Amino acid sequence: MKRFTPKQIKEIKKLAAAMALFAILIAAEHFAEFEHIKLLYLLPYFIAGYDVLRKCFLGIKNKQFFDENFLMSLATFGAFGCGEYEEAVAVMLFYQVGEFFQDYAVGKSRNAVSELMDIAPDYANRELDDDICETIHVEDIIPGDILIVKPGEKIPTDAIVIEGHGLINTSALTGESLPREVKEGDSVMSGCINGDSLLRVQALTEYDYSTVMQILELVENAASKKSKTESFITRFAKYYTPVVVIAALLLAFIPPILTGNFAGEFGSWLLRACTFLVISCPCALVISVPLSFFGGIGAASREGVLVKGSNYLELLARLDTVVTDKTGTLTEGRFGVSYIEAAKGYDTEKVIRYAAAAESGSTHPIATAITEACIKPFPQNRIRDIEITAGKGIRALVGGEKILVGNLSYMEDAGINVPINNEYAFGTCCYVSKNGKYIGTIVVSDKPKKSAKTAITDMLKLGVRRIVMLTGDSEIVAKEVAAELGIDEYQAELLPQDKVSAVERLIGEMREFKGDKGRLAFIGDGVNDAPVLSIADLGIAMGSLGSYAAIEAADVVIMDDELARIPRVMRIARRTLGISRANIIFALTVKFACLALGAVGIANMWAAVFADVGVAVICILNSMRMLIKDEK
Repeated sequence: MKRFTPKQIKEIKKLAAAMALFAILIAAEHFAEFEHIKLLYLLPYFIAGYDVLRKCFLGIKNKQFFDENFLMSLATFGAFGCGEYEEAVAVMLFYQVGEFFQDYAVGKSRNAVSELMDIAPDYANRELDDDICETIHVEDIIPGDILIVKPGEKIPTDAIVIEGHGLINTSALTGESLPREVKEGDSVMSGCINGDSLLRVQALTEYDYSTVMQILELVENAASKKSKTESFITRFAKYYTPVVVIAALLLAFIPPILTGNFAGEFGSWLLRACTFLVISCPCALVISVPLSFFGGIGAASREGVLVKGSNYLELLARLDTVVTDKTGTLTEGRFGVSYIEAAKGYDTEKVIRYAAAAESGSTHPIATAITEACIKPFPQNRIRDIEITAGKGIRALVGGEKILVGNLSYMEDAGINVPINNEYAFGTCCYVSKNGKYIGTIVVSDKPKKSAKTAITDMLKLGVRRIVMLTGDSEIVAKEVAAELGIDEYQAELLPQDKVSAVERLIGEMREFKGDKGRLAFIGDGVNDAPVLSIADLGIAMGSLGSYAAIEAADVVIMDDELARIPRVMRIARRTLGISRANIIFALTVKFACLALGAVGIANMWAAVFADVGVAVICILNSMRMLIKDEK
């Protein structure tokens, strides 16, 4: 972002001209006596205040009277009526200086988030059959297209590398400063910048469903979701402004009427009323509070976390209970076959072939691990009638044989007896049967993420009272993972609908303990987590490995799947809330004190300028602390 926009440069020139003319008139008034010099004060007044006056008259025309433009116009007209020309010009001039400062601060804070808009690629290089590339618009990409990504270019859509090896810059999406190494077979996200090598990639999604488009949509919609604090300020300003206008009118007319010397005292009371109006302008609150939240969203985005609205930032600051999925959230989500046991009369190759054939109809990470481990898969035309039972298993006809692959409960439901071997209990056991007879066990294992334990510890240090792990995995596996990560509570062998019931029960327990003060967050990544993400007070999704449905349902998206980013964003949220509250307390304290002093004639127009512009500038500077990148 440039230091100043063309509009801001124009505003600077206008204010500089008004200030120079104002200074000349003050000097001329001191060094020479011109009877009509005070009328010349209207020149800098209209130069500086034209926009305010125009907005004021438009507001009156549209029957929307009570805003800061109306207050400023009314107050300065009153000051002119009382003969306080210098004060009237000074109020308008410094008010506009404050408005310029606010505009600059808001632009700077928006830039913290809108930098993300630069990640959108403009074009793609599509490879044709005759080894010729054509440059196409990103919206014309079709899944399966072979794309060429040259050094320094943005990856146009989510894809998989089919040729090439090098480094890509993911900082715009994930907040990670170090480049990531990619090779053949690795997935890459749209919006990342290719390093110094040529990559051939195969498009996995259309551009409209790519990671970069999801991010842009989240950023565009974030500002529309206000926090309770922002909503309070909006409602407060709606009622506050008419009240102070009525109070100012009463202050101008009632005291001189009561004293019986209306003609003699009306001028001084009118000046007090004008001072009262200037002091009462709610700019400090109306601008600084949303600015702090917008800055908080920008700070979170630099951490690689997208917060869909300031209301969710406020919820992050008040977390009491965190419920988390296991696979792909606490663990790597990259399963691998670690052991195969074959029943008598079968070998491990046959067991994995039959299991891979059935699992070819599923996109679950465990199914993917089994299919990838199969060296000689069955032809697809020999596999039919695939039937999936969510959370339990899958059945299929493979070469005319009825194959079942699933957990112990699935086998028991089918009346199949399977042997239990505790030697491989710490993996996920997938039992395989053929025509109603057990033929083997495949053990698939996953590892906890390196950052998971630290994230759990940090969340507890930040005041999260309760962390619960929910998983569809076995009791033994769940117990092992929970113990390794320091999680005291877990529930295992849950179906998707069981997770919903569990979260609803935990929300009820939290409400009983904390009332309306506590908030529950659910962290998940899969399609089956989408319903739970929706019912939780705060849904947090893994954006890199997470499904599109989970990201859509979530309120907060972690773009690189690093759980350690959650406590960091919790700290950002708490700082944001603290800054906004400090602004509210400071602004209201100074304003009410100055209003009281103005009403009794102690505070003059210069004090009013400080109470309005000075307080606004101080609050804005406080809010801009959220834009300091390295502040912890």
